[in-house]
Amino acid sequence: MFARKILVVEDEKILASNIRKILQKLGYSVSEITKSGEDAIKKVAETHPHLVLIDICLAGEIDGVRVADIIENQFHVPVVYLTDSSEYKTLHKNQLNDAFSYIVKPFIESDLHFAIEMALYKHQTKKILLDEEKQRLAAIINSMGYAVIVTCANSCIQMMNPIAERITGWKQSEALGKDLVEVVNLVDKITGETIGNLARHVIETGEVLNLPENCTLITKDGKEIAIGDNIAPIRDGDGNITGAVLVFQDITKRKETEAQLMRNAFYDGLTALPNRILFLDRLTQTIERSKRRSDYYFAVLFLDLDGFKEINDRFGHGVGDDFLVAIARRLESCLRGGDTVARFGGDEFTVLLEDIKDITDATNVAKRIQDSLRLPLSLNGYQLSTTASIGITWNFSNYEEPATMLRDADIAMYRAKRQGKATYAIFS
Repeated sequence: MFARKILVVEDEKILASNIRKILQKLGYSVSEITKSGEDAIKKVAETHPHLVLIDICLAGEIDGVRVADIIENQFHVPVVYLTDSSEYKTLHKNQLNDAFSYIVKPFIESDLHFAIEMALYKHQTKKILLDEEKQRLAAIINSMGYAVIVTCANSCIQMMNPIAERITGWKQSEALGKDLVEVVNLVDKITGETIGNLARHVIETGEVLNLPENCTLITKDGKEIAIGDNIAPIRDGDGNITGAVLVFQDITKRKETEAQLMRNAFYDGLTALPNRILFLDRLTQTIERSKRRSDYYFAVLFLDLDGFKEINDRFGHGVGDDFLVAIARRLESCLRGGDTVARFGGDEFTVLLEDIKDITDATNVAKRIQDSLRLPLSLNGYQLSTTASIGITWNFSNYEEPATMLRDADIAMYRAKRQGKATYAIFS
């Protein structure tokens, strides 16, 4: 059986020499003898002792952290203090609260042997308990229905569960020790901008952070996946932040459902054009915009297809629906990118022309629509065409409500029908 290595931190040469002899006599190996707490930390990193025996006068603080805490928490090495009776009385209330974490000088060999063995036994027992706790925690995390990634305080990955492996495309063995942003590459789906290191953010602020809206994960093989949930700091028993835990899930289906609900609420199910609700909303925004700009002009066109009922009755609703879809595409082709055409209901359509110079721009669009609709459509072997009666109004009278503007456009449309259809009329 190999001898357990012990690092001695003592600045009194004679005492240090005696301690070395006693330890060697008891069967231990003395790896080093150092004279300060800082040197002790360096030697622990270099020699990896099983235990550190340190004079309590040398166990001060480095950057506000006790040397013993650094040794125990960072290097997982147990510490036993050497103290005399006067130091013990002063410090036992805050530093020497563990019955086997110190030995009072002068001591006999058996007392030193007992203190060291008890410290090693407690450390080993604690390690076993921690390992068991880690195994239980890993079992819980691995059984969760969410992806989980745990980082240490420097935002490097410590573990990830199988769902996180599946979503990211990274195996845990590949990801361990890598910075979180190397494995969890996040971008904003709308702007395309990279989302920064969220682990570092929550570690610095100590606050739980929800993943940003439109958060998209770029997987190892370049696939884009919409994800959601949050990332939170991990704290130890003393409240110190030791890392971060990212919990997330693939929300692609949820996003698709939300998009479908949005389409159902604001777009016509047949033609995919904006519906009445969305058109009114855009018209409301345009009216508000015109109130802020005296030189901002816009127009509304109200269209009713001439003779659509006859097409529907003669060829059936299937052909009638296909005809409306084809008309919708033609109307779109007659407009600029910023204009809106909506299916208002049945065979009625509305058009919003924004930022026009005068009423001539609106009448030119009406003429262009008429010319487009006169071109025959080939549907199910039939050559079909139509015309439209179009009513036009524009914001010459400073409209306050969209309903009023649509009413006037509708009145103008019926005037166009009375004039013989296939034409337009301007409300005045």
